[in-house]
Amino acid sequence: MKNLSLQDQLLKAGLTSETKAKQVRAEKRKQTKKQQKNKVEVVNEAKQKLLETKEKQLEKDRLLNQKRNAEAEKKQIINQIYQLIDLNKLPQDKDGMAYNFTDQNKVKVIYISDEVKNHIISGKLAIVKSKSNYEVVPVPVAEKIKQRDEKVIIVLFTDSVEATEDNEYQGYEIPDDLMW
Repeated sequence: MKNLSLQDQLLKAGLTSETKAKQVRAEKRKQTKKQQKNKVEVVNEAKQKLLETKEKQLEKDRLLNQKRNAEAEKKQIINQIYQLIDLNKLPQDKDGMAYNFTDQNKVKVIYISDEVKNHIISGKLAIVKSKSNYEVVPVPVAEKIKQRDEKVIIVLFTDSVEATEDNEYQGYEIPDDLMW
């Protein structure tokens, strides 16, 4: 069977007349000659809409990828925090004394030894929140965690108050023969 053009098929089915087909062919020839003569490209609206749709889809995909990357980076940071805590946490003393602190305006309790309590107060150790638990970690680890997310740090005493007091009297000599 011979492949017929759409125009021939419409003629055969009786959906169009021979005169209309001739008019369409003539119009198409005129348009092609005009294009060749003027070397002007006729804007194909369907192609233009397709290009616009593709551009919109690419932009939408790019935004979606940015969002996914941001979420993946956030998860990675959270995992880094939990890994830092798990690797550096100090063991808790269930028989130790209760140390009270606040987290989001609620009083929380952790059981620690006297030595650990003194180190927390002196600023050598910090209390951080790990999922639903509270853990004690060294201050350098707490500083690394703080760089990633400050909300995880619950108790971190810095000796900035002592440092400012010392700096106020730095220029003054203390006499050796001072009598109390």
